[in-house]
Amino acid sequence: MRIQINGKQIDVGAALSEHVEKHLNTSVGKYSEHPIDANVTFSKDGHEFVCDISVHLSTGLNAQAKGRAGNIYDSFEGAVNRLETQLRRYKRRLKDHHKDRIDPIVALGVPSYVIAAGSDTDEPETLQPVIVAEMETKVQTLSVGEAVMQMELSGAAMLVFRNTTHGGVNVVHTREDGNIGWIDPRNIK
Repeated sequence: MRIQINGKQIDVGAALSEHVEKHLNTSVGKYSEHPIDANVTFSKDGHEFVCDISVHLSTGLNAQAKGRAGNIYDSFEGAVNRLETQLRRYKRRLKDHHKDRIDPIVALGVPSYVIAAGSDTDEPETLQPVIVAEMETKVQTLSVGEAVMQMELSGAAMLVFRNTTHGGVNVVHTREDGNIGWIDPRNIK
């Protein structure tokens, strides 16, 4: 597994890099047969160190975790523990992921926009939003179960995907009551 270790305004030394590589390879290797690559980013937020880990698995799914602590090593350990918990929860499904799938996961690059937030006091002159940034987002072709698993592995509150059953765009999201919501516009009659 390729591991890229970065620091945002922090110098990541050789000892920390060795520690990260050793523990991350061991932790991810327990639950995923062939992880492809991982990005580990350390940053400082006030008095705490923050560690963000993103692992790209051979199944096409991504797992993400974040850890915070007063010590940089403890922030990494917290993130690895969260990552292990996620991967352990989906171990069987991750290993069986490609058995029923004939084609690999397809991810289409689609435009994504960041729109400026309007203030509550000013009346907008036009209903056209102000676009702050344009970028590309990947929309994967997944089953509903795979989409829920990807959403939970990535720690996102919502995931847009193309449904393998009919090819239409669907959304899964975490509801306020803790359940998972699924939006399938194709079923509109």
